[in-house]
Amino acid sequence: MAEAQAPGLLVTHLPDVRYLTGFTGSSAALSVTPHQATLFTDGRYRAQAAEEVQGAAVEIVASGPAIAAVQWLAAQPGVDSVAFDPAHTTVADLARWKAELPAALRRRLLKPLEAPLVEALRWLKDEDELALMGEAAELGCTLFDHMLGFIRPGLTETAVAAELEYRARLKGAEGMSFESIVASGVRSALPHGRATAAKLPRRGLLTLDFGVILDGYCSDMTRTVCLGKPTKRELAVYEAVLEAQEMAVAAVAGGIACGDVDEAARSVLRREGMDEAFSHSTGHGVGLEIHEGPRIGKEQKTPLAPGMVITIEPGAYFPGEFGVRIEDMVAVTRTGGTVLTRSPKALIQL
Repeated sequence: MAEAQAPGLLVTHLPDVRYLTGFTGSSAALSVTPHQATLFTDGRYRAQAAEEVQGAAVEIVASGPAIAAVQWLAAQPGVDSVAFDPAHTTVADLARWKAELPAALRRRLLKPLEAPLVEALRWLKDEDELALMGEAAELGCTLFDHMLGFIRPGLTETAVAAELEYRARLKGAEGMSFESIVASGVRSALPHGRATAAKLPRRGLLTLDFGVILDGYCSDMTRTVCLGKPTKRELAVYEAVLEAQEMAVAAVAGGIACGDVDEAARSVLRREGMDEAFSHSTGHGVGLEIHEGPRIGKEQKTPLAPGMVITIEPGAYFPGEFGVRIEDMVAVTRTGGTVLTRSPKALIQL
C-alpha cells in the first residue's frame, strides 16, 4: 500500500478477501489502513465471520458491505484516498459507492490501482498452500483413474461428467473448479467443449478437462484418450502435442519469462505445421481461482517465481475432425518445476 501511495485500501473481490482474512462467505468487503483492517458482512454470516476471520475486526451491516467499507475508510484519520481494484469493480458499483459519500469526497477519495495488490501476493503460494494444491491435484488424478474404468462407447458426455463430479464429491471435493469439459469425437476439436447429450463414439478421441476444489484451492488437468484404435493422423497429432507439453514443462523455472515457456510448446507445433491449430495460451496460474496470473502466453514478459503454480496445456484442434489437449499443474521452483498431476500422458486406448 505504501508503494502504491494508498493510505486506504478497499478489497471487494471475494478470493482476495478470503486470502487476507480466511472469510469464505459470499458477501463481504474489507477495509485496510496501515494500522487496522475491518471486514464488513451481513447478518447471515455473523457466526461464520466470528469463526473464520483472522487479522481483521468484523462489522455486521444491514446491507451493502462495500458501501459500509468505503464510509468507514473515509472516516479514518489520515486516509485522504482509497485504492480499489478496477478489474473487479463495475461502473455501477463505483457510482453507488460515490453516491454514499459526502459531496466533497466523491471526486477525490476513490482511486483505481494501477496494478492489483492482493492478486500479486496470491500468485506466490506458501508451503501450506502448495500442500493443499498437491492434494487437490492428486484427487484429480484419482478421479481420472476411476473414469478410465467407467468410460465406454454409447455413454453420453453428460453421463461422464455426472460420474466424474459425483465421485469428486464422494471423495471430499467442495466442488469442481469449473464446469467439466467432456468432448468426444468431432467435438474434441472444441477447446471448451462442455458436456452434451452426444454419445461417445466406438472409435475416436475424448478430451477430459476438469478440476476439483479442496479447502478453497483449485486443481486443473486435461487428458485426451482414445476409444478404439487411433488413426495415424490422430496418433501423429497426439505425439506432437505431448512433445510440446513436455518441452514447455521442461522450460519452467524461476526467472524464466512466461513467454519463453509458451514458445517452448509453440515451437514444437510450429515445426509440425500445427501452429495455427494451437489457438490459446499455453497456460495460466491456479490457486483460489481457477484462472489467476501469470498468463503463460505469447510474448508475456512476467518472470516465473518459486511458489507459483501454473498449468501447461498446449493443444491442437482441427474443426470437423478432432482435437488433442494435454495439461498438467506445475509448481515453480528455483531451478525447475514440479508436476503435481501424476496421471500418465502416453495415449491411452480404451
